[in-house]
Amino acid sequence: MAKTSSVEKNNRRRKLVDQYAARRKALKDIVMDQSLPLEERFRAQLKLSALPRNSAKVRIRNRCEVTGRPRAFYRKLKLSRVALRDLGNTGKIPGLVKSSW
Repeated sequence: MAKTSSVEKNNRRRKLVDQYAARRKALKDIVMDQSLPLEERFRAQLKLSALPRNSAKVRIRNRCEVTGRPRAFYRKLKLSRVALRDLGNTGKIPGLVKSSW
């Protein structure tokens, strides 16, 4: 089980990303528009850098929903390999069977 503080920090980041998504997108569009004057693009870049760092989407860490484990994460299931194996062995994931040969 991951530290509760790590999981909560990640949840706060998710909220910040949702809160600032529209502002970040508008500023990034201005920065990337080559037809605008350089001064206007630079001002938009400064405003973008003034936003909180944790409002950037790349700062979110994918974590297992059961254990909070940050590594060996399956995106489709939102589980780590450890949690997937435990739930699969107890029969709680439909269609998943333990292989044997």
